[in-house]
Amino acid sequence: MQGQTTNPGNEIITENRELNIWEALIPVIALIGMLAFNVFVFGDDALSGSNQFILLLGGAVAAIVGYFNKVDYNKMIDEVANNVQSTTGAILILLMVGSLAGTWMISGIIPTMIYYGMQILNPTIFLAACVIICSVISVATGSSWTTSATVGIALIGIAEALGISVGMTAGAILSGAYFGDKLSPLSDTTNLAPAMAGTDLFTHIRYMMLTTVPTITITIILFIIIGLNLDVAGNTDTSSILRSIESSFTISPWLFVVPLVVILLIVKKTSPLIALLIGTLMGAGAALIFQPGIVAQIAGVTDLTFISGYKGIMQAITVETSVVTDNEDLNDLFSAGGMAGMLGTIWLIICAMVFGGIMEAIGALATISRALLNLFHTTFGLFASTVFSCLALNATASDQYLAIVVPGKMFAKAYRDKGLAPENLSRTLEDSGTVTSVLVPWNTCGAYHSGVLGVPTLTYAGYAFFNYLSPFMTLLFAAFSIKIKQLTTAQTA
Repeated sequence: MQGQTTNPGNEIITENRELNIWEALIPVIALIGMLAFNVFVFGDDALSGSNQFILLLGGAVAAIVGYFNKVDYNKMIDEVANNVQSTTGAILILLMVGSLAGTWMISGIIPTMIYYGMQILNPTIFLAACVIICSVISVATGSSWTTSATVGIALIGIAEALGISVGMTAGAILSGAYFGDKLSPLSDTTNLAPAMAGTDLFTHIRYMMLTTVPTITITIILFIIIGLNLDVAGNTDTSSILRSIESSFTISPWLFVVPLVVILLIVKKTSPLIALLIGTLMGAGAALIFQPGIVAQIAGVTDLTFISGYKGIMQAITVETSVVTDNEDLNDLFSAGGMAGMLGTIWLIICAMVFGGIMEAIGALATISRALLNLFHTTFGLFASTVFSCLALNATASDQYLAIVVPGKMFAKAYRDKGLAPENLSRTLEDSGTVTSVLVPWNTCGAYHSGVLGVPTLTYAGYAFFNYLSPFMTLLFAAFSIKIKQLTTAQTA
């Protein structure tokens, strides 16, 4: 027997009443086993394509389970189609991020950020400053993705130039980016979580600050401690690197106008796609004005003409381009993959949505959530089951929205029955669903940020302190009954 329910997030969750917990776990266990073996064999290269195929094999296992439970094949395909369709915006944003990175590189925007950043951000305060800068940008824009794709890319470049670990830097960037993403009223997940739980946006944000502020404070302290103990090899050659940047690019503060316009557009609630497109076009214009020689070089000629200018810009937007300097350490830094460089990430997202879609169609996700709910009967157990459910969905459904929507729908009544205000649920969904998505390599968020920053997920995951401390903080509050709000008489009526 199958049925469908629709929640306020317009996500369709299919419930297969015939599926028991062991059947629901078969695809999960198979996927984890295959991924573990694949990573053992290929190492970091697993994300180059083999993990994508493993996700398809995991989907095939789920489809076989569905077949034996009389789930219609067309139903599974339709659910996959719905899942893939839901990632359309993310895929388009990825393509635009690739094009923006290309034009921002050849225009000198990113090199200029690196040039000035190296003079302002010394290694001791660099990592803590990354957290704070990305927090401010993410609160203002409401998007961890945009923060990562703009200031995040520049900070990674500064880290490479200073000789600071890109894994540490990416962890600091994402800690700040997800702090802002959680608290910004412009964030889609910040709006989705209270909608699922049954509370309002600003009540949710105020209540979430109780766990979020201590977590980000601990994160900043940890990065300060790391910064004080950094042994940075690249710091001694800073002057040489600055001279190399100056000799290869025209460095000007006017180039900061382009990223500032993009940030302003997003603060004004402009669609990220439109903002990124405008940023790409402005970057192209800046390249023609400030770096005509580089544009001509990319086009394969010596003189800039209308045709060579068009060709050079289009090359930067669509395919891999690089600017060669007299410093070998900078050559890898001053390269961008363009839209083509994002195709591997898009491939991963599509394959992840195939697995997640079939798991939804056969009712496995709903079954697993119910089983987690039944494991616990205390208030702490309810919080713990919510956290584990969000983590499991981030790992299996590969999408942070599902990690909010499915547990939100499944646990809302349980929180009411326990006499708990709905903001308890909405906060827990964000503390465990939103922020941990970036720690899973095959999750859309993990794949996106890894692709944009050029740092493997498993390389930065250990340093994304805010992201993995957040679930522990929410469980700590639950365990000691700290600020656990009860339902009022009006809410129970």
